[in-house]
Parts: sequence; C-alpha cells; structure tokens
Amino acid sequence: MPGMPRSLVTIDLAAIRHNARVLADGLEGAELWAVVKADGYGHGAADAARAALEGGATALCVATVGEALPLREAFAGVRILVLCPADPGDDARAREASLELVVAGERVPEGVQVHLKLDTGMGRWGLAELPAPGRDVVGLMSHFATSDTDQPFARQQLERFLRATDPYAGRYVRHVANSAAALTMPETRLDAVRCGIALYGIDPFGEDAGRFGLRPALRWESELAQVRRLAPGASTGYGRRFVALEETWVGVVPVGYADGFRRDLTGTEILVGGLRAPVVGIVSMDTLAVRLPGPVEVGTPVALVGDGITLEAHAVVAETIGYELACGIRTPPGRATRRIVG
Repeated sequence: MPGMPRSLVTIDLAAIRHNARVLADGLEGAELWAVVKADGYGHGAADAARAALEGGATALCVATVGEALPLREAFAGVRILVLCPADPGDDARAREASLELVVAGERVPEGVQVHLKLDTGMGRWGLAELPAPGRDVVGLMSHFATSDTDQPFARQQLERFLRATDPYAGRYVRHVANSAAALTMPETRLDAVRCGIALYGIDPFGEDAGRFGLRPALRWESELAQVRRLAPGASTGYGRRFVALEETWVGVVPVGYADGFRRDLTGTEILVGGLRAPVVGIVSMDTLAVRLPGPVEVGTPVALVGDGITLEAHAVVAETIGYELACGIRTPPGRATRRIVG
C-alpha cells in the first residue's frame, strides 16, 4: 500500500460504542461508568468518552482534575469522577467544573461532591475505616487488587466493603467493580461499575476479549520500507542479536520503540501481507525487523495490531499487560498518523 504513513493508528469508535453497549446490557441494572483516563488508554479521551456515552455509559472517570476539565467542556451535565485524590489547589477548579472528587484521606474538599474510598485490600489510596458520610458525599467506593488474578481475595474485599457500606445502601451510589469484576463477578456490580480496559476491547485477563463479545478498538499499521537477503552469518540490528544461520529474508518496518513498539517485543508476531511473521533482532528507536518466508515487495502492508494480532498476545511476549502497551502507543505529528473511524 504505497503512500501509507510510516505508522498509522486507527481508532474505531463503533467498537467502543459496541463494547459499552455489551457491558451495559450485562450489568443487570447497574450503571456503566467509562474510565477514560490516560487519554482513554491511548485511544483518545474525548472520542472514547463520546462513543462510550452513546453506547450506554452514564458517567466518565479520569485520574486527575487536569484530565477532567477538557471533558467537562465537551460533555456538559455528564457526571465526571476524578479517581485519584486531588491537590488542594485543584478544589476551586473542580468546584467550578462540577466535578466529583475521591476522598481517600483526612482532607475533604469544600463544596465539592465526593466519593469516600475505603481501602479494602489494595493497599494504596483509601481510608482504613469508613467515617459517617458528610453532606457532600454522593458515593462510596473501593478498588479491587486481584479481580483478574485471585478472585477469592477480591471477594474478601467485597465482603469488607459491603459490611462497611450496607447501612448506607440506597442512600449513596456504591461502586467497586472494574472490568475484570464486572465481566465475571456479578455480585460486585452493585450500583455502578467502572470499566476501562474492556471498553477498548482488550481482555483484562490477557486472553481474548472476543469471548465476552468485545471488539478491539485500536488498529496499528505500517508497511515494509526495505527487504534484505541475509547470507549465512549476516545479521540485522544493533548488537547482532539476530544472526542468519542460513539464507534469510528480512523486512524492515519503520516503527520502533519511540512509537510504542517496545524493545522487549522481539519474538512477537505481526502480519506482513496477511501472513504471520516473527520480529527478529533488537527493536530500535525507529525501526524493527521481521523475518520473511522469502522475498516480498517493498510497500507490503504490515499489521502491528489488528486482523488477529492482539495487544494481549504482544503483552505475553513483553511480560506485561495490554493496558501498558495501549497507553504507550504514540502518534506525534510528523512521525505518525492517527485516524478516527466509526
């Protein structure tokens, strides 16, 4: 596909809309709150928020007041919750923008609707004990540490949360479930769930989001910029980490770790002309190399993510999680193109 940008990231809003609808339809009356922090997990916060709301979400969640303010301009009247404790200097901005803040310590913002966060086992932000809710309290919340890895412990967290909050059931919105819990632990859904990763069609368990009826929203493409024949003993890339044992054809793709294709993704598979091919050698700042079955034309399309190549599979190779890979994909002007469809 001559003329393709060196790195093309496509965000499918129809997929986010679909995923929100699937999630909302499965909540048995609980509200879906869309987590769009970190620029919508790399998908674009405002675009992801709009698609999620159109798909059935009723509120937006972000990490900071700074993330929330542009969304308030775009979505007047929509509930926006700031999940991380705000600095005192942000109180006035939060008040003016009608944001809702989380209280996880002694400081309670003045004149702002707040959610009291109980630490039930995450060991991070959160109150050790739940105080009697004050006049500005509108929600009670906690956060699971292991809903994707150790659900018995998550159920212990839920039990503690319910013991502390049952006296206030019906008076305040109670929310504790993340994507993993919302999908597989119905008892955690309560009044609302906060879904992030599932909204983007990425499996919180690192497997296949399609088993939940979810569709990946991100596609990442490039093309072969060069094709080389390596003689036995020849190498490609820094450090000669890949040395040909026999005549080997390799393709050079103009994407590297500066674009978010990490160095520890050597060994993962991508698609070249629709066929799976392994990444070989060291991923450099601007390029990666892929082993080819034979000579292939320069300009052959490459799918880094999409058409069955998933962030979950890449994450296994990199020994990380799909969240981190999605958040790390970059599209700076002059280097990559970002396209919104759907």
